[in-house]
Amino acid sequence: MTQPQLATVGKVGLSTVVDFERERRSVSDEAIMKMQQALEAAGVQFIDENGGGLGVRLRKATRSKSQK
Repeated sequence: MTQPQLATVGKVGLSTVVDFERERRSVSDEAIMKMQQALEAAGVQFIDENGGGLGVRLRKATRSKSQK
């Protein structure tokens, strides 16, 4: 997902996405939540720290009954 796409889907400004990624300024918790929700809707899973550190992964694609 590009920065402009994330800004559009997350309903935040492009400068918010860019500034967050580059750690230019503090971004509101609300904006972070919106970006996270947009990424989750696109299939990204956020992984809690489990001894190996925080992380992300793509959600496993589900198969339809016709594909099994």
